[in-house]
Amino acid sequence: MYVAGFLLLLGPLVTLHELGHLLVGRLFGVKAEVFSVGFGKEIAGFTDQRGTRWKLSALPLGGYVQFRGDMNPASVPDPAAPREEGSFQHAALWKRALIVAAGPVTNLLVAIAIFAAFYAILGKPVIEGAEDSRTIGGFAEGSVAEAAGMQVGDTIIAIDGKPVADFDELRSAVGLHPSRKMVFTVEREGARIDIALTTARVIKIDEFGNPTSIGQIGVAPAGGKYVFEDVGLLQAVPLAVEQSWDLMGMMVTGIQQILVGDRSFQELGGPLKIAKYSGEQMSLGFAAFINFAALISLNLAFINFLPIPALDGGHLMFYLAEAIRRKPVGPQATEWAYRTGIALVLMLMVVVTVNDLFSLPLFGS
Repeated sequence: MYVAGFLLLLGPLVTLHELGHLLVGRLFGVKAEVFSVGFGKEIAGFTDQRGTRWKLSALPLGGYVQFRGDMNPASVPDPAAPREEGSFQHAALWKRALIVAAGPVTNLLVAIAIFAAFYAILGKPVIEGAEDSRTIGGFAEGSVAEAAGMQVGDTIIAIDGKPVADFDELRSAVGLHPSRKMVFTVEREGARIDIALTTARVIKIDEFGNPTSIGQIGVAPAGGKYVFEDVGLLQAVPLAVEQSWDLMGMMVTGIQQILVGDRSFQELGGPLKIAKYSGEQMSLGFAAFINFAALISLNLAFINFLPIPALDGGHLMFYLAEAIRRKPVGPQATEWAYRTGIALVLMLMVVVTVNDLFSLPLFGS
């Protein structure tokens, strides 16, 4: 299941990412010499009428499009290549930027399309009921909210000054910040009271044994239940965009928490963990697997937009510098920047792969 899930997940997502680059490149007259799914030795392939070599390579951990004028699959410009018609470097700056951005944008659009399809088919989950779901109906044992002075009947209306609309927003805001001091504004008998507390850090274990660290305050809503509200396709797309935006915000927060030590580095995952999770989600059914595919597609878009040389965001950073300076960054600086970027990516890959290995059942995790 791990192998099948990984190939069915990452293969199509990487192919769509690279197709984004390829199609926009062809739109602007840039010739692609190689389109590869995977890295390393070619297993199978063919050359199309436009001279592009389409191939399946041995290491299925990504893929690339190599345009004319590129020195290698990382799209590092070849200083020895002539700036001839049809080469990537010959294209106008704005065209190069759009070609590079097309890959992660394609992944973003895939995620939005999947989320929109779920909304259109299943509807939008909303909380309905006679009681406000923000009103506290009870406390869990050892509740930090109860210990801080909250009472049954209090209505939580804001966290750190930011209003919360329902229990779902409350749970999301708290869950993302374990062991964090927060100020909750509650309404009690017509008065507003600010209550400061530190959220509890709880390790949740799913049905496959995967641990997740979340924040909790130990409250239960007095009322309200989830129902699905029908939405049309025109409504589904903005909802999907909003969901994608919120998830990317959570990714940024998660990385910040890892960098400052609020979360364990072990929560980062690489190819092996993606394979493990994809197999697990596939075992839960088609809908769970497709939803997971949307999350991974969103992750691919997010990662590739990071301003790291050798990633799409790194290329865009160089193009921004070129636009400001009105001339390209020097070849020596470009080469060293890309070497550094590739080294950083490879080191991160090694670290997360080791991390992944110790998360597998083989090692008793």
